[in-house]
Amino acid sequence: MSLRAFLISDNHDTLVALRLAGIKGTLAYSKDEIINAISEALKDEYLGILVVTEKISSYVPHVVRDLRERGELPLIVEVPDRHGSRRDRDFLTSYLREAIGVNIE
Repeated sequence: MSLRAFLISDNHDTLVALRLAGIKGTLAYSKDEIINAISEALKDEYLGILVVTEKISSYVPHVVRDLRERGELPLIVEVPDRHGSRRDRDFLTSYLREAIGVNIE
């Protein structure tokens, strides 16, 4: 069996768009719903990528951080929703500068 991806979104448009790409998911709106959705998704032994919208991630940043720091599957991927990214335009260069001390111009 191959690894699967799963989406946790706060809006229906993102859910539909990723379903068209073959990624199943669920909607969650409150912090408790999000934590429950993540817990349920993690029960899937074939989960390789957990996709969350940036807004979902902002509700539970500690959970997302803890999952990333485990260094195990699933890979956590944050995606913008239909309203666009909430991050600054230079997010990636700032992230690299902070993470490894390299300034990219």
